[in-house]
Amino acid sequence: MSFVHLHVHSEFSLLDGMCRIKDLIATAQKYKAPAVALTDHGAMYGAFKFFIQAKDAGIKPIIGCELYKSSGKRTDKKEKKPYHQLVLAKNITGYKNLIKLVTSANLEGFYYKPRVDWELLEKYHEGLIATTSCLGGEVPSLILRSQFNKAEKTLLRYYELFGEDFYIELQRHPGLPELDQVNKKLIEYARTHGIPMVATNDVHYLKKEDAYAQEILLCIQTQRAIFEKNRPMSMIDIPDYYFKTPEEMEALFHDVPEAIENTVTIAEKCNLEIPYGKLVLPNYDIPTDQTNETFLKKMVMDKKDRVKGFTDEEVIKRLEYELDIINNKGYAPYFLFIQDVVNWAKDNAIAVGPGRGSAAGSLVAYVLHITDVNPLEYKIPFERFLNPGRPTPPDIDIDFSDKRREEVIKYIAEKYGKEHVAQVITFGTMESKMAVRDVARALGMSYAQGDRIAKMIPTGKQGFKISIDRALKDSAPLKMAYATEEDVKKVIDIARKVESLPRHFSVHAAAVVISDKPLIEYVPLQRDNKEGRIITQYDMYSLDLNAVSENKAVGLIKADILGLRNLSILEEAIGYVKEFTGKVIDIHEVPLDDKKAFELIGKGETVGVFQLESSGMRRLARELKPTKFSDITAMVALYRPGPMDLIPQFIASKNSSQKLKYPHHNLKPILEESYGVIVYQEQCMEIANKIAGFTMVEADFLRMAMGKKKKKMMKEGKAKFLIGAVRKGYNKKFAKDLFAKIETFSAYGFNKPHSVSYAFIAYWTDI
Repeated sequence: MSFVHLHVHSEFSLLDGMCRIKDLIATAQKYKAPAVALTDHGAMYGAFKFFIQAKDAGIKPIIGCELYKSSGKRTDKKEKKPYHQLVLAKNITGYKNLIKLVTSANLEGFYYKPRVDWELLEKYHEGLIATTSCLGGEVPSLILRSQFNKAEKTLLRYYELFGEDFYIELQRHPGLPELDQVNKKLIEYARTHGIPMVATNDVHYLKKEDAYAQEILLCIQTQRAIFEKNRPMSMIDIPDYYFKTPEEMEALFHDVPEAIENTVTIAEKCNLEIPYGKLVLPNYDIPTDQTNETFLKKMVMDKKDRVKGFTDEEVIKRLEYELDIINNKGYAPYFLFIQDVVNWAKDNAIAVGPGRGSAAGSLVAYVLHITDVNPLEYKIPFERFLNPGRPTPPDIDIDFSDKRREEVIKYIAEKYGKEHVAQVITFGTMESKMAVRDVARALGMSYAQGDRIAKMIPTGKQGFKISIDRALKDSAPLKMAYATEEDVKKVIDIARKVESLPRHFSVHAAAVVISDKPLIEYVPLQRDNKEGRIITQYDMYSLDLNAVSENKAVGLIKADILGLRNLSILEEAIGYVKEFTGKVIDIHEVPLDDKKAFELIGKGETVGVFQLESSGMRRLARELKPTKFSDITAMVALYRPGPMDLIPQFIASKNSSQKLKYPHHNLKPILEESYGVIVYQEQCMEIANKIAGFTMVEADFLRMAMGKKKKKMMKEGKAKFLIGAVRKGYNKKFAKDLFAKIETFSAYGFNKPHSVSYAFIAYWTDI
């Protein structure tokens, strides 16, 4: 006999589950389970992650949810404690219906909890398996109230709706006499009406010894202390809600072996395959006689005159190269969508940034006014943005005035359909210090006690958090307190168990997703807590192909609509100029050789100037005294941990031709703008291309391997670099030394498009 857990709460039953998805799947593997289910409370936050990770582990994922069901209509605002209703998706139809149930529960039925009602179950039951659920289920609740006739009628109503996909759920947790009473009646109904039974354990944590930590987690959720009597949801006396072994479950249900067997029967019924890995693009209205590709090409060629200082032949050659890649990969609708949003904002006097990140490497983006950076002028390779050898789609981040960002999102929703657009959820986790403070408070300690322990944990560097385990090694005070103070040891031991669990959800600062069909075809939705905005229940790592490896994401296109305060300042300044002088300034077309602007920067008078206002940057400006735009770009790239060591060499080389040296005279065209110093990742790509004969596609892979420290790819890249350099007539020692420089630089090198984009905003602010 085998057994499959079908009632499981993960970390995404927020503050009510301790089963981390990775550990849950590993435990299922350990017990040789053929399948395992995920049935979080009222939401599907972890469903896609669970699906992917289980498939990768060779375990069948069963996607479900423990819904909250209203006793009346979902729109009624009366009951605070709805019933529980377990459902499992058999197939893609069931999965999509589950998404619709969860979405409707959140958008229409939310009252303390997201609630479905009988009307929704009737409408979206196809492809779903349902059970009578736990003690909180409708039928068990009626039995507990001794409403046996109503309980039986309700049971038969569910059975009529779901048919052979309806099961009477049995749970056995010692210490709950009312559960024995309910089970006795449920077994009686099963025998009378021929309804199959299924055994479950209401799993909230993986190991029996995690029960106390789970109780603390519930205290954190309800903002109560563990010593308080009559706390809601207390399970402290029943440490039984763990991931039991098949043998434990078989022993527990030895009198009803069919209930164990039916867990496997249900698992065999569930054969869900969620489509993923294919980019989902928004629909852009084009003339009926054109395709997205032909329309994009015509639009680009009609606007190519924006490129100044280069011959038509150079411009057309680069544009056709880029368009071939964009169109062959099917990305034309994405570029049409992005240019539409950016140009609408500009037409409506909303300040828009010059381009952020690698998108500045696209001449198509420049011609369409998506960016203000001409990649030909700044020698930025297209492959840095869109490598034809990489499967990941383009990713264009756009800065807008932070005061008017919501107008942009509203425009997208109105233009492409409100049902097609949503912002993206993100989850705040209990990092080490927060976990310690929360646990101390739940144990009944004062704020001062918890704060004292938390402050013994060192603060992380460069935005990285320090784990409790690492803190116990690095912090002598914490190590001493842990070894000598019983209360501290108790707090730390529990905090280690809950550390990194999701604590709450919020809205991603920038991400917006847009789809071709209504979003509920792909992802469950809900509202955020503060402003009622529609957000996805899957985070960006489940939605965005750029955020994960191997294309293991749903594939919805994500646009990062960022709000930037500096752009709001510029927007207001331009408005004041127009108001008082009548002069209209197009900030995107200002000259980049204004002497007064460079003089101000050279004096360090850059307080309030984007990226240049810190005391360190002002000091650098005074020492460097920039005289051209590329100097500002280099300042942005160099003033960070790592490349800061190159600043003295950069300044000396700029100010003295005698100190200006190149590793080889053939590198002068590449390093001339940065005075012989390697400053940008793109320069590494150009060096690999010029010295070792790499194609720009190969050079980009080398850059990526170095940046992400992929040892195998780096080793292969080095061998290819040395062979290529020698073949082109360079000395092997020189080639080795040069590769070593590139390798060292790549650990901290900044990308050029980002530097140029930031420099643009800094220059705009200063001018």
